[in-house]
Amino acid sequence: MRRELDIQTPSWPSEIVVSAAITVLCERLISTDLLKLARSEGIDSQLNKWKKTLPLIQAVLDDASQKQIADRAVQLWVNDLHNLAYDIDDVLDDLATEAGQRKLNHESHASTSSNKVLKIIPTCCTNFTPRNIMYGRLMSSKLDEISNKLRDLVDQKINLGLNVNVNAERPNRLERRLGQTSLVDESKIMGRKGDKEALLKKLLRNERFDQNVGIVSIVGLGGIGKTTLAKVVYNHEKVKDEFEFRIWVCVSGEFDVLDISKAILEAVSGEEKRSSNLDLIHVVLKEKLLKKKFLLVLDDVWNEDESKWELLQSPLVVGAPGSKIMVTTRNTRVVTMMDSDEVYHLDVLSNEDALSLFAQNALGEKNFDKHPTLKLHGEGIMKKCGRLPLALKTLGRVLKTTRNVDEWEKLLNSEIWDIEDGSEILPALKLSYYHLPPHLKQLFAYCSLFPKDYVFDKNELVLLWMAEGFLSQSKGNNSMENLGHHYFEKLKSRSFFQNSTNDELRYTMHGLINDLATSVAGEFFFRFDELRYANETFKNFRLHHFSFINLQSYAQLKKLKSASCLRTFLPMSGGFLHDVLDELLPKLQYLRVLSLANQITKGVPNSVGSLKHLRYLNFSYCGISDLPEQITDLYNLQSLLLRGCFRLSCLPKGFIKLINLRHLDMSDTPMLTKMPLGIGGLISLQTLTKVIIEETNTFKISELKRLLDLQGRLSIMGLDKVIHPIQAKDASLHQKKGLDVLELVYSDVFDESRNEMIEYEVLKELTPHHNLKNLKILFFMGMRFPSWVGDPVFDQLTEVTLRGCTCSHLPTLGHLNSLKKLIVQKMNELKTIGLELLTPTNSNSFIHIAFPSLEVLKFLDMQNWEKWSTFGDEDNNDEISRSLFPRLHKIFIKHCPKLTQVSIGLIPSLRVLHIKECSEMVLRSMVGVSTSLVALKMWKVKGLTQLHEVDLMHLGALENLYIDGCDELMYLWEQKTEACKSFVSLKKLEIRNCKKLVSLSLSLSLVEKEREVNLGNTITNSMESLKEVIFRNCDTLESYNCLNSVERLVISCCHSLTSLTFSSSFTKTISSDCVFCLTSLDIRNCKNLKSFPYEHFQSLTSLEQLSIYDCQSIDYTFPCGLWPPNLSSLVIGCLNKPMSEWSPQNFPTSLVELHLNGKNSGVVSFVVEKDVKNTTTTSSSSLSFLLPKSLASLTLDDFMNVESVSEVLQHLSCLKRLHIMSCPKLRDLPEISSTSDHPSSSLTIKDNQSLQQRVEKQENNRLHNLKEAVKVGALPRLICELEIGCGHVQCKE
Repeated sequence: MRRELDIQTPSWPSEIVVSAAITVLCERLISTDLLKLARSEGIDSQLNKWKKTLPLIQAVLDDASQKQIADRAVQLWVNDLHNLAYDIDDVLDDLATEAGQRKLNHESHASTSSNKVLKIIPTCCTNFTPRNIMYGRLMSSKLDEISNKLRDLVDQKINLGLNVNVNAERPNRLERRLGQTSLVDESKIMGRKGDKEALLKKLLRNERFDQNVGIVSIVGLGGIGKTTLAKVVYNHEKVKDEFEFRIWVCVSGEFDVLDISKAILEAVSGEEKRSSNLDLIHVVLKEKLLKKKFLLVLDDVWNEDESKWELLQSPLVVGAPGSKIMVTTRNTRVVTMMDSDEVYHLDVLSNEDALSLFAQNALGEKNFDKHPTLKLHGEGIMKKCGRLPLALKTLGRVLKTTRNVDEWEKLLNSEIWDIEDGSEILPALKLSYYHLPPHLKQLFAYCSLFPKDYVFDKNELVLLWMAEGFLSQSKGNNSMENLGHHYFEKLKSRSFFQNSTNDELRYTMHGLINDLATSVAGEFFFRFDELRYANETFKNFRLHHFSFINLQSYAQLKKLKSASCLRTFLPMSGGFLHDVLDELLPKLQYLRVLSLANQITKGVPNSVGSLKHLRYLNFSYCGISDLPEQITDLYNLQSLLLRGCFRLSCLPKGFIKLINLRHLDMSDTPMLTKMPLGIGGLISLQTLTKVIIEETNTFKISELKRLLDLQGRLSIMGLDKVIHPIQAKDASLHQKKGLDVLELVYSDVFDESRNEMIEYEVLKELTPHHNLKNLKILFFMGMRFPSWVGDPVFDQLTEVTLRGCTCSHLPTLGHLNSLKKLIVQKMNELKTIGLELLTPTNSNSFIHIAFPSLEVLKFLDMQNWEKWSTFGDEDNNDEISRSLFPRLHKIFIKHCPKLTQVSIGLIPSLRVLHIKECSEMVLRSMVGVSTSLVALKMWKVKGLTQLHEVDLMHLGALENLYIDGCDELMYLWEQKTEACKSFVSLKKLEIRNCKKLVSLSLSLSLVEKEREVNLGNTITNSMESLKEVIFRNCDTLESYNCLNSVERLVISCCHSLTSLTFSSSFTKTISSDCVFCLTSLDIRNCKNLKSFPYEHFQSLTSLEQLSIYDCQSIDYTFPCGLWPPNLSSLVIGCLNKPMSEWSPQNFPTSLVELHLNGKNSGVVSFVVEKDVKNTTTTSSSSLSFLLPKSLASLTLDDFMNVESVSEVLQHLSCLKRLHIMSCPKLRDLPEISSTSDHPSSSLTIKDNQSLQQRVEKQENNRLHNLKEAVKVGALPRLICELEIGCGHVQCKE
């Protein structure tokens, strides 16, 4: 039954920063422009009364904030006052807006007629117009109403006995700002050494559980330190060494199997996955984790639904023995549901450790020895904190800057400790909020709009705070943005924010802290989550700040029309707003913040221009193509964010009217190629991500001169259109010290209209401020770079990109002390790179080390580059060599076909080398610069026939060798023994598209072959590090001998391969001490493979995944019914022997996944093992295939004559997934019950239209509430995917 959710004041008092709000109101009341307007409208007397009354009310708020803890009447008075403060602020903002617009219009009309830009502003009437007279009357009426309410509150404060300045003696303390610390800094963790060691033993213990993957659960109270302990163990060196993959996923909230699965897969693959097909994600994830030993941490799990856990777990069970899933949870029922193998109950700290942790955060000391007078109070606070680490840490920071005994005693005896409101918010955390200064309280409460585990962008949050009016402009010369960053750091220093584990520049909020923000936010803030309030609507006429997530029905938003005072509309997830905005926005005239980021809309309603209070407007990633002209009527707009609007092609013409605009983000808007008039007149701009210079009379680069406060990123495009260098000089980039990233972009069309001397002079005048961190120069046509490019004065510059420039020499960049990344790309006039890159041409010696901080160096698409040498003709070559690249660890040289000479000396720090479409000489020269390479990748290296012995000597540390498209490569090395001695660390070998590759080693003489055999295990052991080998599309590869250490072997499309063996001794005898590590073997499309040691399969005890497909020349006796004993997945078909002639295969009971390709198989039916004895017809049985009853997943592909599977499927009791492809005669399937025993099972049908239609009809009858039926056959090769029992149907191409 649906019920209304009336957002009530929480039982614990909110005290939501009324004092800070009143402070802002008092500041607004002394505005000169506002008072001038008030006098002209005859309403100044009422404002003067407010100016006197509000400080009197503010004076009793200290007393009210304490009394409301236990007095409900005081709490209601505070809430009424806060609500009235919103109303007062709305009226004052209206007056300020009116005053500003009248002033702007007056200036416009007073300007000369030659000022064409300001003529865009429409003419407005004088003050004595009917419109202005009506405005004055309307505002007078509103002021009367507010004055009456204000008078009532003054009377009530007397009746409530609220006193003035009862807390005046409380000092306005300045907090000592804390430095940033690591979340897993063990020096900051107290009393968990024993817990750490116990948990390590559980994780590193290798005894076998019922499955390969064991589950270890950490259980404890919120704030007890479960996540911190998990992080300590997760980052322990023993754990790093033990597990091949370590994956951290913060779950919290809803247990979304798809999102969690994607997060795991992204962590394993290092690639972002956008697919919403759970089955595909699980298939890929299973392949990635197969026989890999992994540690997966699921942090903060609340899910009690066993079916969701089973679904998530299904691709994880294939991990290698010893793999672990570590779970942190407050709920013991979660532990039971997950059937944890090991449970670790984390207890609170001991008294000694708890007191030490509190002292560390409150005093900066390990104990109270130096502060004996505070120890008694500290012990009392420690006990009231329940010895919980989060509470101790948070409350300790509240007292960080005071040693006043009275302050400590006052906190210890606070009434907050005695409040019992039934919530899970720790009293200590409530106290940490209570002791915040008022201006920080409202900032913190605002964070209640964000869901748990939200990753905060500090800059974004500050813009929102600013838009809401929380950042006062009366703090001297400090900008609102700087003030917001300062306040953020204050909150962070008190542990309200913590660094994100994924990005050092982003932040998260602990779940308990988020709960606290929600608790104190009160009736004015509401975060709507339809998954939480699925059967509820909201009804609150005091609602001012609203966000939403997981909204299923956007009709819910229409109910916001009753919240006419709403200031914040903030979606927290993507969705479809459609026409909701047209109906909603006209009713929300007091909006300050409007975000449509990641929303799909049909366009921006013109009514947005009527939101005169609006300060923050975010259209990022919402697919709009244009903005209505009415947006330029938003006089107060501070932030307009258009990031990722890939279709946006133009901006409104009247941009000059947005005189209060401070942030205009146009990042990633490739279709936006022209600027509106007047951008240079918006002198408040701090963010302007790009400007575009055109030939016509539009934006001129000199307009940047007045934009002195620009910060962050700036891209100046169309610099080739600047014909007067003085205009570039007037831009005054050297004065813009806030710029971090500067991109100078010329046209990529080099024609006669361009002048290289002018371009040089223009670039010369564009010298940026020395604070710059990232510089990009694109398609510059000058013969040389100006001297400022590479000037050591740029000591904060960390990244330089030079792309498409026509200079014949690079600038001297070697003295940039902070440079970490250098990219040189498409500089086709450059033929030689020499000493000029390292030191000025007029210098013959190195004063400093060249490129002291450089870590990544890339040369890309350099078509005419011939020589790279750091050696000169002098006798100082050794000195130069020792002075180069001390920290360089990655070099990429790609698409440099003419480069033949490389002499750069040794680079001992080099770890990663990529060579693509270059000569063999480049490869050999670069391999020789370091003996520390761990990854070597090469593509299309011209002239490469083998890796020479002298090159192999440098590859002793190599772990990953990748070779692709080297058409002249015939073998990798000449002598196998030499290779074995060199590749002692090699873990992965992958060779693709090498058409002439015959084998890894040059053919040996008979004597050498005999000597190789006699070496026996010596060769094998010398390459025992090799774990993964992949050959793809190597047409001439004839044979491969797989070493014992290899765990994964893939050979695909190697059509000349005739022989595959497993070590030199395998074919002779299998001794008991011969251990093979192979877990995955995949052989496909090897049409001439004949020799294959399948008769020894039973000795491959580690093999779990086997694919043998389209190998039509393989021995006719295969398969012979012998299989690896622990095989779990098999893909097989298109072999020499037709499937209909196979004898009973005796598949192991471990086999759960079977993919059969029936091309030319002759099979017409299937039977299950236990039913074979009931088969009476010989001819029928000879054409039947015997399926193992252990199957959980079955794929039938290309069985042209199979007509029925329903009967046999009934006997596969474990089957959860059935995929049927290209079986045109198949006509039946078992009935799909709505009470399926396997709610996670799935059915895929492909290339069988009639069967697809039948399944669709059956499912539509059962799931009558589906919004859109599957239209089977409407698209070619349609896949109908049905999630049985889940009510989910998906179709895709």
